[in-house]
Amino acid sequence: MGKTLNYDVIIIGSGAAGLTLALRLSPQLKVAVLSKSQLTEASTYYAQGGVAAVLDDTDSYASHVEDTLIAGAGLCHRDAVEMTVEHGPESVNWLMQQGVRFTTEDDSSEPHLTREGGHSHRRILHVADATGLAISSSLIQQVQKLGHVDLLENKVAIDLITRRRLGQAGPDHVLGVYVLDKDSGDIDTYGAPFVALCCGGASKAYLYTTNPDIATGDGVAMAWRAGCRVSNLEFNQFHPTCLYHPEAKSFLITEAMRGEGAILKLPNGDRFMQRFDPRCELAPRDIVARAIDFEMKRLGIAHVLLDISHRPAEFVRGHFPTLYERLLEFGIDITTDPIPVVPAAHYTCGGVVTSLQAQTDIPGLFAIGETASTGLHGANRMASNSLLECIVFASAAATSIHQQAQDLPKLGDLPIWDGSQVRDPDEDVVIAHNWDELRRFMWDYVGIVRTNKRLQRALNRVQLLRREIHEYYSNYRISNDLIELRNLVLVSELIIRSAMARHESRGLHYSLDYPNTANEARDTLLNPNAYGF
Repeated sequence: MGKTLNYDVIIIGSGAAGLTLALRLSPQLKVAVLSKSQLTEASTYYAQGGVAAVLDDTDSYASHVEDTLIAGAGLCHRDAVEMTVEHGPESVNWLMQQGVRFTTEDDSSEPHLTREGGHSHRRILHVADATGLAISSSLIQQVQKLGHVDLLENKVAIDLITRRRLGQAGPDHVLGVYVLDKDSGDIDTYGAPFVALCCGGASKAYLYTTNPDIATGDGVAMAWRAGCRVSNLEFNQFHPTCLYHPEAKSFLITEAMRGEGAILKLPNGDRFMQRFDPRCELAPRDIVARAIDFEMKRLGIAHVLLDISHRPAEFVRGHFPTLYERLLEFGIDITTDPIPVVPAAHYTCGGVVTSLQAQTDIPGLFAIGETASTGLHGANRMASNSLLECIVFASAAATSIHQQAQDLPKLGDLPIWDGSQVRDPDEDVVIAHNWDELRRFMWDYVGIVRTNKRLQRALNRVQLLRREIHEYYSNYRISNDLIELRNLVLVSELIIRSAMARHESRGLHYSLDYPNTANEARDTLLNPNAYGF
């Protein structure tokens, strides 16, 4: 029998977005942070790059804004970009106050700024090549000091509780969330007038990804089922350089390496990026990923090479100590050897539609970070803007919650989860098989390059899978794997339908049937009220 717990704010996710929101909320509010695994198992923890902010005298807000708009291929919302950029220095200072120690220039207290693809200036603050680990560790330590925040691990959000879901009269409002306790197997009822979805993206929909296993689109799926619109889910960013090695799983080679002079080469040693873009290795990620994909298909090769061995060994070890040590374990000395790399699904640029205060279509429900579509990234996320987005929009959400908390809605008695009509699953192999099938056809049909035929094939398959999983979900006791698969299949269908709705090539969405870019840039909006699923 599950239990009922009531809070003022429930935060789903323990990455930079969720932890920042927890730290920004008033001690007068009772807060729960739910992590479906360990607190550190979030995309933030694995981020190698850094945080983009205008700190150098030769740089400017206008330049950072313009770079972001160019990378976003006409789909960025200028108000979201300007808000994010202008809060950059303040956000960096706040992170430093939380204990993040950014790498500094030699013999100086000034932060060392690096440059990444799409940026016209050096504006990326970093902690060596493990920025995410430093941010995650510092924020967790700070939240652990707070008496009004409960940090809860192994709690898997299943579905949102809303007034509409309960059939209550009046305007809709979030009331809480049903949560699987992985330790006990119980399904608990968490009530709260404010819920924040900080669940990351959906890159585990793809066979090859740089993301941790938790990136299964949970926030997007829950918000859609509750009645929220989603936007621009066709824009899946494929990181150009993921380590190609039989023993390596989801190991990213940071873009900062190219920012510091690393060169992409074919197996015969020839450079090739100059044939695709005048910025060569510093072109935006979508261009670099497509170039690598093109060369791999043209030559029938399994990978290309990323080479920084021409830089001094001391420089390489000093700037990329984590990468250097980790790749040595795979027999690769980056001071002398090129690194075999392939593109891999990395970031979900679209998501749940939100305001500049991170509010979704449902009052009381917020979405922050990779779960959200704020308008910042447009058709292609520019490197190192994502961690900044987490800090800026979590702070805005906290301000909005404080303003609304003066008039909290009454929760009433929330119904507990009814699991009386289900039985234990008889064949878990069904879940494993469907998971593998989904990720493979998403990679083959909805990957870096798309066609109408491929998308239609993917839609046919995902609809069959969704029906199978719905039947399974309705009749058997749920598990973490089933919850994630259910969410991932739903979000995959939303990705496919979004891609089918865009009859052009723009940013991260490249179609052989529509190779040109339309004159007018429009967001792809999907409304759950228009679909029967």
